[in-house]
Amino acid sequence: MDADILKNLTDPAILFFFLGVTIGLIRSNLEIPAPIAKFLSLYLLMALGFKGGQALADAGLSGDGAKVIGAAIVLALVIPVIWFLVLRKRIDAFDAAAIAATYGSVSAVTFVTASQFLVSRGDEAGGHMTVAMVLMESPAIIMAVLLATWVRAKMKTSNASVATPTAALVGDNLATTDSRTLVPEAPHPAGERGPEEGVDHSEPPISIKEVFREAFTDGVNLLLVGSMVVGFISGPAGGEAMAPFINGLFKGLLSFFLLEMGLLVARRLREVRDVGPFLIAFGVIVPFINASLALTIGWALRLPVGDLTLLAVLAASGSYIVVPAVVRYAIPEAAPSRYLTLALGITFPINITIGIPLYYAVASALGT
Repeated sequence: MDADILKNLTDPAILFFFLGVTIGLIRSNLEIPAPIAKFLSLYLLMALGFKGGQALADAGLSGDGAKVIGAAIVLALVIPVIWFLVLRKRIDAFDAAAIAATYGSVSAVTFVTASQFLVSRGDEAGGHMTVAMVLMESPAIIMAVLLATWVRAKMKTSNASVATPTAALVGDNLATTDSRTLVPEAPHPAGERGPEEGVDHSEPPISIKEVFREAFTDGVNLLLVGSMVVGFISGPAGGEAMAPFINGLFKGLLSFFLLEMGLLVARRLREVRDVGPFLIAFGVIVPFINASLALTIGWALRLPVGDLTLLAVLAASGSYIVVPAVVRYAIPEAAPSRYLTLALGITFPINITIGIPLYYAVASALGT
């Protein structure tokens, strides 16, 4: 395992990530223009989807594919609920729902990096893993919005019977709480976040119907699914024609994109002080707990090493693109600085540097 971690840390793409973090932390003026960064992310998604479609055309949705997809959906539904129930005991209920959605969803960049890691070790996963990633994106968002809607309903009921400005939701009951007793991560009682934290209360949260539309028509998901369909339909001839673009450029453009990610992480790391020690510990520990849950399920299903590793990576990662874009409007009471900083500033670097080789080592010991 130590050799895997060392080899991952000396991989050029990971070294470029560290270079970006270093440049960002010393506040250099280096910037990757936004259009280029967007192109790189779109390229990686298209390449990932196309290669997944090609692999799916070769192997089909075998028994392993169906098992993986089923396990992925279960994880996407269960993880947000578990962490919401844990977090709402310590922090604002709306922040809890947003963070739960973030960690119930997935990071496409972490998935791409892990896929490249597996290719370098000859344990490439099946194309159905791309399907699993796409299917894990939306359930977490929907679960979080439903949880936030439940919190609002309870607050309305509680406010009708208790006219105390410092009332806070604790478990299933209302308790009168002095603001000085709240942990640092919850400076206000549930639903009473002040304007100083960047929440605009003039706009109501978007409806459940709109959330469904956003979740299932998001451009990232559509590009992934569309590229996968193209790869599946085009067959071997299409794969050969696209090889210079999809395979030849992939490693270099992934390295360039991780340089940009390093710059973003450095900016988020400067905001970690606003997150608080409890949530920092959450961002460090929870990926390994989620990965352990996925590894246990995958081991019970007797998944091969590549599939088992990527299932763990999907469960361990947190979304910092799709989920924040939807949750920002669906749960405006939550603070983006918290769920975004946790996923991008803490969990993402842990996963791509230590997590991926660790999950692979465990999967190699457990896999068939």
